[in-house]
Amino acid sequence: MEYRTLGASGAVVSTYALGTMTFGNETDEAGSHTQLDRYVEAGGNFIDTADVYTSGVSEEIIGRWLAKSSARDDVVLATKGRFPMGETPNDVGTSRRHLRRALDASLSRLGVEHVDLYQLHAWDPITPLEETLSFLEDAVRAGKISYGGLSNFTGWQLQKACDLIDRRGWSRLVTLQPQYNLLVREIEWEIVPAAQENGLGLLPWSPLGGGWLTGKYSFDEEPTGATRLGENPDRGVESWHRRSRNQRVRDVVEAVREIAEARGISMAQIALAWLVDRPAVTSVILGARTLDQLNDNLSAADLHLTDEETEKLNQASDPGAADYPYGGPGIAQRDRPIAGGRG
Repeated sequence: MEYRTLGASGAVVSTYALGTMTFGNETDEAGSHTQLDRYVEAGGNFIDTADVYTSGVSEEIIGRWLAKSSARDDVVLATKGRFPMGETPNDVGTSRRHLRRALDASLSRLGVEHVDLYQLHAWDPITPLEETLSFLEDAVRAGKISYGGLSNFTGWQLQKACDLIDRRGWSRLVTLQPQYNLLVREIEWEIVPAAQENGLGLLPWSPLGGGWLTGKYSFDEEPTGATRLGENPDRGVESWHRRSRNQRVRDVVEAVREIAEARGISMAQIALAWLVDRPAVTSVILGARTLDQLNDNLSAADLHLTDEETEKLNQASDPGAADYPYGGPGIAQRDRPIAGGRG
């Protein structure tokens, strides 16, 4: 396993984090504890969860594992708050009232006095941003969290948050957790540059595109059986009916397959290796349902692609952004007249 700093902080985390959204849902407690043990054994030290994962059960499972694990003091622990954990109007959002209760409840379920990284799970259009960010600052000062982070923010939302923090002199945010993989590269247009500008490390979720990048789904036969799309072919952004008709998705999967076959390893390992070396990425969040899936993912821990392999995947997965306003000829630096310049 390799390690990097958590964004611009001094904390060090493994380049692959263990995501726990399946804990208590698709993976029972015994299987979850086995995954945690295997992950730590492989050198992983970064565990990511959220209060909303299985309505708090994921945090409870992790808490019971931490209570008996010798690796407790070595783990960098991250959780999130924002989404509903109750039925009243104040049981959701990023208000000071909700986040205070959400954080305390997460700490209780995890059985700890503080977490290393507390992330806003999504933007809240109702709560004033200053209220939200001042809560994170107070939580840092109170010793309940070490760092604050964001998840699922757009570029302008990220920049607004960072600008406000700089003006107030508060503790800087260290990470952004976005959806990012070979099939979802649009964040490279504005979100990645904004993260780089502000020193935020990326923690990509869904690195395997909901299973598409593992090669387990056929483009010509609707999935059935014990897979996420087998249970619901129209599940979210991973929808079989939408993606199976997309030529770019076919091109990406085929490129991943060719490289994997040439190396004699799994497609998942190729997709993970491409993502972990993207600019600004700190740690890629693995989301395995089974121990076999986790073991295969962990086999990518020390894998790096060649320049030729990377370029092949870059070309196949290019989302096709228009030149304007992201750097077309009309606004390129070389087209700007410079008074008194040479040439």
